[in-house]
Amino acid sequence: MIQFFAEDVEYDLPNPTKAKRWLKFVIESEGFTLNQLNYIFCSDEYLLNMNREHLQHDFYTDIITFDTSDEDKQVEGEIYISTDRVKENADNLSIEFDEELRRVIVHGVLHLVGYTDENEASKAKMSQKEDFYLKNYKYQ
Repeated sequence: MIQFFAEDVEYDLPNPTKAKRWLKFVIESEGFTLNQLNYIFCSDEYLLNMNREHLQHDFYTDIITFDTSDEDKQVEGEIYISTDRVKENADNLSIEFDEELRRVIVHGVLHLVGYTDENEASKAKMSQKEDFYLKNYKYQ
């Protein structure tokens, strides 16, 4: 099951049914099964506080992903996304907010299925996967 929540912002994901189908497609394409996945949309300040508290990082970020699965090949977790940061990134990249949000949404799932972005090579691989799945969004 995939659910979307807003914590300290007012945000409703457009077409959540399509997003859920797409994310399930991503998860299954990567050889995983979906258990429970919660997306929590929030502000920069909310995510900064989480970053400080849980990761001991003192900087803004667009996403924090928590893997709560205790079984291999199963997706279960919570993904926190700053809509403030997504908006700023979209503006800086001159792209639509929804497009950048989809990239961040799938980025979190890719973390849950084992992709990392700790170095240039892993960042490039993750970016390729994001691009691939973003192209498939329209078919869901």
